[in-house]
Amino acid sequence: MKAASTRSETVPVLFLLLLSLALLAGCGGKNTRDRNPVNGKPTVVSLAPSITEMLYAIGAGDQVIGRTSACDWPVEAAAVTVVGAFGKPSLEMLTSLAPDLVMDVDLAEEQAGGKITELGMQRERLTVRTPDDIPAALRRLGMLTGHSRKADSLALVIEEGLARFRREAETEAEPVKVYLEIWDDPLWTGGKSSYISALIRYAGGTNIGDSVEKEYFEISPEWVIASNPGIIACMYMSKTGKAIDKVAARPGWEHTAAVREGRIYDDFDNSIFLRPGPRVLEGIRRLRDIIRDARS
Repeated sequence: MKAASTRSETVPVLFLLLLSLALLAGCGGKNTRDRNPVNGKPTVVSLAPSITEMLYAIGAGDQVIGRTSACDWPVEAAAVTVVGAFGKPSLEMLTSLAPDLVMDVDLAEEQAGGKITELGMQRERLTVRTPDDIPAALRRLGMLTGHSRKADSLALVIEEGLARFRREAETEAEPVKVYLEIWDDPLWTGGKSSYISALIRYAGGTNIGDSVEKEYFEISPEWVIASNPGIIACMYMSKTGKAIDKVAARPGWEHTAAVREGRIYDDFDNSIFLRPGPRVLEGIRRLRDIIRDARS
């Protein structure tokens, strides 16, 4: 039997797009707003989909004058000028927009970050690895953009929601084992330190990937079968046919509880489940409902 792969391989490009995620990239239009659109508050370029969502959620959407091609939510963001791909901004585009503030979570080349600063733009990086990091990120954005009151209010709602989910999860006598498949060729899932593992814990389940001290990693079919998940959640759009049908037809997978009991799920909105942002409670709620259904 093959064990989970622990190679430090480069994550497939499509997988990275999903993690940024869910990242069905949108096309960009022209942004013709003034440089300081709302009462002199700073103009912002967002270099990550999660940041774009948070900016709009706290009321700073009118200040966003640049985004990445992966920033597809909310729908209003489609009217904002695209400055490059996720993690790969065009310095030429940034220079032409001359924003007061550039926000990012991770750049493909850190040299680009230094050049942004050299061009006279204020660059800020947010670190959001778990749902617990989201409230602090919202408050930070609120302070930087002049929307502290709304940001604090939303952060409090998320903190209280996470606390409720945590209390509910702690009452579960035996958490259901969950296998969350991020990609199917090759098979990828999240380990103990991943964002999705935290979502599963909040929803009252146990991530089978927690046995691996990694964020995301490649696995073998045999490893999944041996782990015997009670729920399989497919977080991708299958190119041919439905993901649940393809999973159920895999040789040997009929021996897992999830396949035997028909507990395979697909058709998820990846931007909710794989993207750390203001809709985190919605994602946890959906997973919780699936897990509760498996117990009934």
